[in-house]
This record gives sequence, structure tokens and C-alpha cells, in this order.
Amino acid sequence: MPAAHRHVTFFHSPQSRSAGVLILLEELGADYELHVLNLKKGEQRRADYLAVNPMGKVPAIVHDGALVTEQGAVYAYLADLYPEAGITPAIGDPLRGPYLRWLFFYGSSFEPALVDRSMKREPAPPSTAPYGDYDTVMKTLQGQLGDGPYLLGERFTAVDVLWGTALRWTTMFKLVPETPAITAYSERVTSRPAAQRAAKIDAELLAARQK
Repeated sequence: MPAAHRHVTFFHSPQSRSAGVLILLEELGADYELHVLNLKKGEQRRADYLAVNPMGKVPAIVHDGALVTEQGAVYAYLADLYPEAGITPAIGDPLRGPYLRWLFFYGSSFEPALVDRSMKREPAPPSTAPYGDYDTVMKTLQGQLGDGPYLLGERFTAVDVLWGTALRWTTMFKLVPETPAITAYSERVTSRPAAQRAAKIDAELLAARQK
């Protein structure tokens, strides 16, 4: 796809779930336009943004007139849009299935388990719970982290941006145990140059907001 047709509009707020997407865009070297929302002021609930994303959430991207929301979908879409960055396994690659599995395990199992845990709620009965139980989710994740420096082994992919940033904030809030494997993995991902550039952008946005 010609570069002119890969421009992405990115709706973002610092210190939110969209921080990982900012890192991903930097990893991809993407052509993107940043639209910043102040969640503390409720800007995500204004009519102009609800016209973009009726759910009133970030991250959201618009590319070529198409709206993409939900973290797994946003990561998959962007990484496929910039395949030359080499961080998305192509269809036919043996890693494509595991890659998609871990992109969507995050939203379908990990986050629901963490929300219940943080709210001190018991999960729904096994027949209706999307994730089963918290301990099984964490055991499954930690088993995967033991396979290599990255979630899929030796190869760094977009799925690591999602999980590396998520594990950083979830360990900070004591929702996930700070095991040596989790800590080392998160640091490995968030110390990359793209993550540092994104952190600088967010720091500047926060500083400007406080003025």
C-alpha cells in the first residue's frame, strides 16, 4: 500500500490503555496524527468523540475512513498495515496462530480476570466466565513467558508491546505478582527505543496539560 494511504488518525490519552498503541506506532515508524483526549475532564464522552467511537474509549484509530477499536484489533490492524517493520507474523507463518491467540487472550481472559480481582469479586461460574479463574490465567501467561525473551520465543512482535506495557502497569498496581520473569519481560519491552520515545511524547503532553 502506498505510504500516502497508510496515514492513521490515533485517539489517545496519556496514562491510559492507549499508551501501548503509541509505543506500537513508534515501533512501526507509522505515519500517524495524534488526537489527545483528557479523560479526567471527560472529553471521551463529548459528542464529537462519541461520533467517532460510541463507546467513549481509547485507543481508537481511523484509517482510510475505517474505525478500529478494541486493543487486540487495533494492534493487529496496525502491525498488518506496516508489515515491513517485521513485528507481525504473516499468514502462513507458524507464529501467526500463537500471535493472534495472545493478542486476544489479553482482552478475553486477562483483563476480565484482573477487573474481578481488583474489585474483589468472585468470577462467574465456570460455565459462563470468559476466563475461568485468575490463577489459571496467570499460570498460562507465566508458562508462556518461560519460552523465551519474548512471548513468542526469540522473536519480538506487536503482541509484546501489548503485554509488556500491560504487565508494567498491572504490577505497579499489585494486580499481577512481580515475579522475576514478569519483571524482566516488562523491562525488556519498555526499555526499547520506541517505548522511550513514546514515554517522552506522553510526558510532554502531560506537562502541557498541567500548564
